[in-house]
Order: sequence, then C-alpha cells, then structure tokens
Amino acid sequence: MTYYYTYYHHPLAGDLYLLANEEQLVSISFGEDDFKKRRKKLNVTINKEHLVFTKIIPLLSAYLNGEVVDFPVVCILNGTEFQRLVWEEISKIPRGETRTYSEIAAAIKRPLAVRAVGQASRANPFPFIIPCHRVVGKNGTLTGYAGSRIHIKELLLKGEQIGQRAFQ
Repeated sequence: MTYYYTYYHHPLAGDLYLLANEEQLVSISFGEDDFKKRRKKLNVTINKEHLVFTKIIPLLSAYLNGEVVDFPVVCILNGTEFQRLVWEEISKIPRGETRTYSEIAAAIKRPLAVRAVGQASRANPFPFIIPCHRVVGKNGTLTGYAGSRIHIKELLLKGEQIGQRAFQ
C-alpha cells in the first residue's frame, strides 16, 4: 500500500506532517522527527494535492485560528483496544472544557489506569481531531503535550475557553 504525506506550517503549532493512505488520514505529527517515527517501514510519497489533505488542512487552519470546527475526515484509528477506548473518551470532552487523566480513567471504568491513560493520550495519532490537549493533570495542571509543546496546549485551551484565536 502506498501512503502519502504533506506538511503544513501554522504559527501556533509549527510544522505538522500529515500522513494518509488512498482514502483516509493516518496521522498528524508534530515536526519531522515525530513524522519519521510514525512512517517507519511505509512506502511514502509526498503529495500536497491529495484529496484527504485538501479537505483537512483548511479545517486545521480554521481550528488553529480559533474557529469551531467539526472534523468530518475519516481517520484510521490504529491502536490497541485500550488506546481506542481512551481516544473515544477524550473525543467526548467539549470545546473549552478539560478532564483529568484520572477522570478519563474512571470514565472508561479503569480507575487505576491513570498512567496508561497518559500514555494512550501521548500516542494519539490525531492531535486537534482527538483533543488530547483537553486532558490535564491533577488540580488542572498542564502536563505533557506532544513532547515539549506544552505552550501549544496552554494556548489551545485558552483560545477554546474564551472563544478566540488561541495565539492572539
């Protein structure tokens, strides 16, 4: 199977690399290093005009510019059953709200799996679409987001909570 990629730069998020197969988005990566990890052993060709990318990039841009966006793009959720369960629960968090890792663990009926919820969140292949930036630590503390990009998490949350562009 052939996979296609493109990259998109946004002032808030930096370089985003998008990976798709013929019909579906496979992942969104922060930066080239993260992208290289995700594309390992795949036959990958650059294609900026791929239909999946021409649909998702305007939505990503609108979202990162503070607009309310529904992401209708079909995504491939490759992950363990536990990861998919966590991602599904994270997807239920409304815009402008947060949940703790503990609350996610309790919601999926695995209250002792707080660290595993954190790991599943970190493995999220679709930042923004599955809004893992809405998951926070105890007492609302901001914890890991896409490596060292905690400032992006903070700006996204502020932007969602006040209904404005996140980086104004």
